[in-house]
Amino acid sequence: MNPLTRNLSFQISTVDDIVRQSYRTQHLTNYNSVTSLHLPISSSSSAATLLRGRTLLYIRPRTPAAAAQRDQQRSMAAEDARIAGIASAIRVIPDFPKPGILFQDITTLLLDPKAFKDTIDLFVERYKDKGISVVAGVEARGFIFGPPIALAIGAKFVPMRKPNKLPGEVISEEYSLEYGTDKIEMHVGAVQAGERALVIDDLIATGGTLCAAINLLDCLENQQQAKESMFLQSALLFHTCFFIAERVGVNVVECACVIELPELKGRERLGDKPLFVLVSST
Repeated sequence: MNPLTRNLSFQISTVDDIVRQSYRTQHLTNYNSVTSLHLPISSSSSAATLLRGRTLLYIRPRTPAAAAQRDQQRSMAAEDARIAGIASAIRVIPDFPKPGILFQDITTLLLDPKAFKDTIDLFVERYKDKGISVVAGVEARGFIFGPPIALAIGAKFVPMRKPNKLPGEVISEEYSLEYGTDKIEMHVGAVQAGERALVIDDLIATGGTLCAAINLLDCLENQQQAKESMFLQSALLFHTCFFIAERVGVNVVECACVIELPELKGRERLGDKPLFVLVSST
């Protein structure tokens, strides 16, 4: 860039900046209400021929709203940079675990301390002021991301496990798979009615597991109801009562995943429950 041109193409963000650059304000009057600035330019310059008599800059006073907008833009830019780093740290393995599947491998993300930290930080920044008291992690990779998020926002971590993995009394929710069904289970008494919960997993595909987790929390039976239902279930005459017993619920604030496979439309299965993801796989 030509030195003269570089000198002329400066940027001023506040009126005070103009005052500090006194050699550029010789023709400025009543600077508190200024809307434009004309620079005195020597006629010996080719740039002067181009710019003489033209308004070079428009200057508007800085307002709190404008400053907040700029701060938000900077924050969004930083967030975008972090998300790009997270996306690039995830390895895609074709034809695993069977032909035709592109497996989203987060183990490479875990090998990158910065990308892993950025992942946790982005979730923490989103949920730290939302009054969440429960972070429910879906087995197995929800156990990787859930505990550090829970610790950072001051919530308890509740594991949602596959059948026969929890030693205490459990309640369960069945969900459909491509071939057959499966269940997730949670300890009775792990959460209480009225608590606010976040459900976390590494990835959402068809949404079946997250739906089961939401149902398990939304339609949570308290401990006494579970005991009564188990007793009634043992008597065939009252078998259906197990399914229609009155329930009390936890407020599931949101589901959160690192990765979404949008072509599988898992988001739609969640109904009115919001979903937050960092990376959308194409």
